[in-house]
Amino acid sequence: MSTSLLYLVKRTELAVRARLEELVRPAGITALQYTALTVLERRDGVSAAQLARDSFVTAQSMADMVRALESRDLIRREPNPANRRERLILLASAGRQLLAEYAEPARQLEERMVADLSAEEIHGFREALNRAWRSLS
Repeated sequence: MSTSLLYLVKRTELAVRARLEELVRPAGITALQYTALTVLERRDGVSAAQLARDSFVTAQSMADMVRALESRDLIRREPNPANRRERLILLASAGRQLLAEYAEPARQLEERMVADLSAEEIHGFREALNRAWRSLS
């Protein structure tokens, strides 16, 4: 009997998270905080709720994370001109600098993950993961 795909995906996700934790620990952030910063790098100026969804954490966890990242001046919050009660989260220059410093190590981590795959297999892997995600979304 073959191992379930659900198990294999989760095992891979946990291994990636562990390696990412090791990678960003010297910066004083967690893998989840790093993920949130990369989300803001791609889509700056989002609500905490949207950032939580895009970073795969709960709203409560994101509230704690926002406070921690803001206290380190990695992000900043500004009023949303379209909704006065809401504040948008933006990547601060220190956050951009941190991401720039870790771009190459993160790329190397991804490269290590797929080192035993051919370019064609990497492309197929990426496509398969995207299709699987779309099927569940």
